[in-house]
Amino acid sequence: MQLAFTKMHGAGNDFVVVDATRAPLELDREERRRLADRRFGVGCDQLLVVESPRGDEDFFYRIYNADGGEVEQCGNGARCVARFIHDKGLSQDTRLRLGSLGGIVEAELLEDAVRVNMGAPKLAPADIPFVADAEALTYAVDLEGETLDIGAVSMGNPHAVLTVNDVAATPVADLGEMLESHPRFPERANVGFMQRVDATHVKLRVFERGVGETQACGTGACAAAVWGMLAGQLDHDVEVELPGGRLMVSWRGRGEPVFLAGPAVTVFEGTYLL
Repeated sequence: MQLAFTKMHGAGNDFVVVDATRAPLELDREERRRLADRRFGVGCDQLLVVESPRGDEDFFYRIYNADGGEVEQCGNGARCVARFIHDKGLSQDTRLRLGSLGGIVEAELLEDAVRVNMGAPKLAPADIPFVADAEALTYAVDLEGETLDIGAVSMGNPHAVLTVNDVAATPVADLGEMLESHPRFPERANVGFMQRVDATHVKLRVFERGVGETQACGTGACAAAVWGMLAGQLDHDVEVELPGGRLMVSWRGRGEPVFLAGPAVTVFEGTYLL
C-alpha cells in the first residue's frame, strides 16, 4: 500500500500529515511508530491524520506521537493542519474549526503565520488531570528523593511547567522522562522547562510524552506562558523562544482563550510504502 504524505513543521516541531478525508486510514500502533522513525520511516514528532468532520467543526484530525500512541491536542499540529487543508484545496476558508480528541480549536491563516485559538486553559487538578487536593499555583512533587515545585496546566493535554535559571544547562532528558510518567499525572505529561528573559520573552525546552525533547511544542508554549502570567512573571503577550524557532502566545486571564501564532511550513511531499 502506498501512502501519500506531506512533511511539515511548526518552529521545528515536525509532522507527517495525511489526507484521510476521502478514505479512512487505519494503521496499527507499530505501523505508526515505524512511519515516525527517523531511520526506518519518514521521521516526525507526530503523525497528523486529517479526517472529515464528526460534529460541529470543519475538519477533524487525529494526533499520534512518535511512539505510535494517540494523544488529544497539538498546538503546532493544529496550525500545520490548517495550512495543509488550505494548500491542498480542501477548503479555501482562511478561518477553520478543527476538531480533535482534545476539543475544537479555531485556526486563522495569516500572510506569514497561522494563529490558533486554543481555548481556555484548564487549571483544576481533575481537569488536567493531576493528583492534588486543590488547585494551586505550584505543587511540590517528589522525584527520587528530591522535591520540585511545578505548575500544572491543561491545554487540551496535560503539562508540567518548571522555571529554571538556565534552560541550556538543564538536564531536560533526565527530568523530563521522570516527570512525564510521574504517578501524579495519571495520563502522563508534557514537561516544559522555562527560563524568563523578561516580562515579554521566555526561553523554553519541552519534553513531550511519547516523543522526548522536541524542537518546539505549541501547547507547551501556551502552558508555560499561562503559568508565567498566573505567577505574575509575564505580560499578556509573550514571545516563546524554543530550540526550533519562536512562537507568540497571548492570554487575557482566567476564562479567556489562549492564542498561539507562528510559522507552519511545508518541507516536502512523498509516498511511503506500508
